[in-house]
Amino acid sequence: MRYTEYFDKLASKRVKDRKKHSYYWNSITRYCNYFSHEENSVLEIGCGTGELIHDIKGKRKVGIDFSSKMIEIASGRFQDVEFHNMAAEDIQLNEKFDLIIISNLIGFVDDVQAVFQQLHKVCHSRTKIIITYYNFLWEPLVKFAETIRIKTKTPDQNWLLQQDIHNLLALSGFETYRTVRTMMFPFYIPLLSPFLNRFLVKMPLFRLLALNSFTFAKPISVLNEEIEKKYSVSIVIPARNEAGNIENAITRLPEFGSRQEIIFVEGNSTDNTWDVIQDIQKKYAATHDIKITQQEGKGKNDAVKKGFSISSGDIFMILDADLTMPPEELPKFYNAIASGQGDFIHGSRLVYDMESGAMRLLNLLGNKFFSFVFSWMLEQPVKDTLCGTKVIFNTDYQKLVSNQKFFGNFDPFGDFDLIFGAYKLNLRIIEIPIRYRERTYGSTNISRFRNGVVLLKMCFFAARKIKFI
Repeated sequence: MRYTEYFDKLASKRVKDRKKHSYYWNSITRYCNYFSHEENSVLEIGCGTGELIHDIKGKRKVGIDFSSKMIEIASGRFQDVEFHNMAAEDIQLNEKFDLIIISNLIGFVDDVQAVFQQLHKVCHSRTKIIITYYNFLWEPLVKFAETIRIKTKTPDQNWLLQQDIHNLLALSGFETYRTVRTMMFPFYIPLLSPFLNRFLVKMPLFRLLALNSFTFAKPISVLNEEIEKKYSVSIVIPARNEAGNIENAITRLPEFGSRQEIIFVEGNSTDNTWDVIQDIQKKYAATHDIKITQQEGKGKNDAVKKGFSISSGDIFMILDADLTMPPEELPKFYNAIASGQGDFIHGSRLVYDMESGAMRLLNLLGNKFFSFVFSWMLEQPVKDTLCGTKVIFNTDYQKLVSNQKFFGNFDPFGDFDLIFGAYKLNLRIIEIPIRYRERTYGSTNISRFRNGVVLLKMCFFAARKIKFI
């Protein structure tokens, strides 16, 4: 690190500078904290005098920095954090972390790619990385602030474009799954600062003027024969008035994973769906592990929660009993999550051509609208939010449930509940295109207008919890 001597000298001023510009630094900490959780192990690379890693949630927190003086100060101030003096280009830790934060560091290192490559030493297959960095368009203003001494002077930095960061991550074996821009005005003025930094900066065009960028990345994984049989699977099938589809859900389901568990959850049917489910369980008892139950409440969300509560697989899947999402497509979802390509997988019905009658025009327009809203809120393209098929690891689902008080029990369908929860858990969300089929039995249980209003209300509610934070 070519700036070691400089930052050793700067160490004594660092604490004062952080306090002087606490509004700016606290905003970075607050945003990183949004995506960390109490059960995480967290590593900060380039921790300086330790303020950020100290304030981050986590069961174990470690900070490393190349400046021995800064590590000395940090160790004296924060006893709950383990600090080490080492260069980012030569990480010497024998431990894997759930979350790694690199805050405003990459501008000062000689070889950014070498730093990223070192991360593999401290990553497991599902580690998440958050990299914070200046928007290069702010360079003249940053230099001016240093000239008039409202900002501590620092050496010249590497000013990288977002595309440069993404490219260097890819070359180092990581994929970028989200980029977020924040902060238009780095000083606190009541009313003005919250308006600019929480609302205006999130709007199209204005986001290009943001000072800070947050890049989210994870290790690139590949599918192999070992992974194909690594995880057991629980497939929850909510069923209301779907008697004619129950047996097909079993006979059309391919084999994948180390073990399959199928859970039918019957919900207030007016036909003989429950009788058929009981018959099917007995008929296929010798070849399939089938559990059956009835929900006490109403709605698909309640049915899914009921099914997951009695599930034991490593991976949870939802398959709608209408079979408009073909069961034959489920191995694609397993492969995507088992190989680490994503942590939360959901289907997209809006890529391939649909069968005639599979989705009515009003439904299609509604899905297009919610696609636009979700793409904006989640900072990534989302084509189809309402496809019933969703896949998540059991361990992540348990975290999502324990964290559910953050959003509240506001979703009767479960789709938004799971997507918003996955975002808050900092999971890699990906879509898999599917061929959406026309129903062969029964009719839809969805009321387009009434449910559409409910979904719209949920979007406004979630925007406050996700976008404008």
